[in-house]
Amino acid sequence: MDEKLTIRVNIVDRYYPLKIDRKDEEKIRKAAKKINDTVTQYQKLYGNKDGQDFLAMVALQFVTRLVEAEEHHEIHPVLEEVRQFDKILADILQEE
Repeated sequence: MDEKLTIRVNIVDRYYPLKIDRKDEEKIRKAAKKINDTVTQYQKLYGNKDGQDFLAMVALQFVTRLVEAEEHHEIHPVLEEVRQFDKILADILQEE
């Protein structure tokens, strides 16, 4: 049985406590980093907007990549990325 681990994940300057399987820690931290990196790119392009706007844009970007992959039957790498993103969002929503 996997051991549960409590971590704090920073997404757009907010910290979220998550209880996860130890084996998922690296994936979750990578997903959070990817979200933050993409938000930073949008901040550079569009200036000082609300963090929620940037998170919506990031979600749209990742889901667009999923749709494109489905259309090209190259779904596995992108689907895994979206699953990680979905899990992080679900955990965040559970905490609030």
